[in-house]
Amino acid sequence: MASDQVTGRGATSRRAVLRGAAAVAAVSPLGFPAIVRAQETVKLGVLQPLSGGLEVLGRQGVQGVELAVEEANEAGGVLDGRTIELVIADDRTDPKTAVERTTELVQRDRVSAICGPVTSANRDAIQPTIERYQTPLLYATDYEGGVCSRYITCYSALPEHWVEPFIPFLQESYGDSYYLFGSDYIWPQKMNEAIRRVVGEVGGEVVGEEYTPFGVKDFTSTVRKITGSGAKVLVITVVGADAITFVKQFVAAGGKADTTIAFFGYSENYLSGFSREESEGTLCPANFIATLERPEAKAFVAKVRDRFGADAVVSNTVDAHYNLARFFIEGIKRAGSDDKEAITEAMVDQSLMSGNGEVYLRPEDRHVDLNVLIAETTAGQLVLKKDIGRVEAPSQCQS
Repeated sequence: MASDQVTGRGATSRRAVLRGAAAVAAVSPLGFPAIVRAQETVKLGVLQPLSGGLEVLGRQGVQGVELAVEEANEAGGVLDGRTIELVIADDRTDPKTAVERTTELVQRDRVSAICGPVTSANRDAIQPTIERYQTPLLYATDYEGGVCSRYITCYSALPEHWVEPFIPFLQESYGDSYYLFGSDYIWPQKMNEAIRRVVGEVGGEVVGEEYTPFGVKDFTSTVRKITGSGAKVLVITVVGADAITFVKQFVAAGGKADTTIAFFGYSENYLSGFSREESEGTLCPANFIATLERPEAKAFVAKVRDRFGADAVVSNTVDAHYNLARFFIEGIKRAGSDDKEAITEAMVDQSLMSGNGEVYLRPEDRHVDLNVLIAETTAGQLVLKKDIGRVEAPSQCQS
């Protein structure tokens, strides 16, 4: 499927711009090239899973980028009035498709950068293409760490951001025995590796560990293992619809009676899939929650709902993509050019105000230092349990 081209709200379409430039040029031939250059758009590719199982995350990623681009265009654009144009592509949550769409965005659409994808598998699949064509990739999904590339910039919670503050918190308040249950791919595996290490450091015990392939519908045997293990804390790194299916079955079997659910990757996106009883008391680390009582959080929630509707879900996914797109836009302004190498160089070593405090994009590994929260589900909302503050993870370019 070819990528769909979308122009941000408030921006004039490319075809109309070029028609207008040509009309002026007919009167003033010497002005034609300058007018065309002034009116050409700067293209930003958006590669997200708009099908294939992670559509919720994909749509929210698009919303975050759209909001940042619309704000920039409404404020006058970049480079003396040029608008930023979005070219949106669906990677279908599939690595092969992700490579095909990336190649189209770079070669056919001539984008200056690509924002996405979501999964580590798709990111790893497109990295050779990104590096071959020296096109910036803006990756705004929490991941397992280890990416070190001039052309990949990450607004991502790493294991050090979430595991190291969260496990001691759980140990102190909820118990010292843990059952780890995750989806069978790299992010849960790396997260659980970090969890086992930190559990050992705080004097706890991992009493069980299991991974599930995608698409399982019946978790009866796993639920029995967990409830029979004596674990005080169930640590979940299952993703997407599988997580909802599992939690529903775990709660229906009475699993929450003696076990606290600690859920990595949990956000407002999951709440509509659960009843109040199923979600109540679930704990998670996060970089942003919609109920945060801070001026910047309230302003961001209001901005998203004004643009996308009063019922819009405002999650960490929206916040991360919005802010990483803002880092890119500021990089264009700092570079004073749409040259990809110049933007790559200019994006880093800058700070901005996120929905949860100021964040910093460091130059040494192109990762963002983030502010971390611990949240609990109460009456169908994520509410603040503990504010950890700024967490600076180790450089991902260390050998």
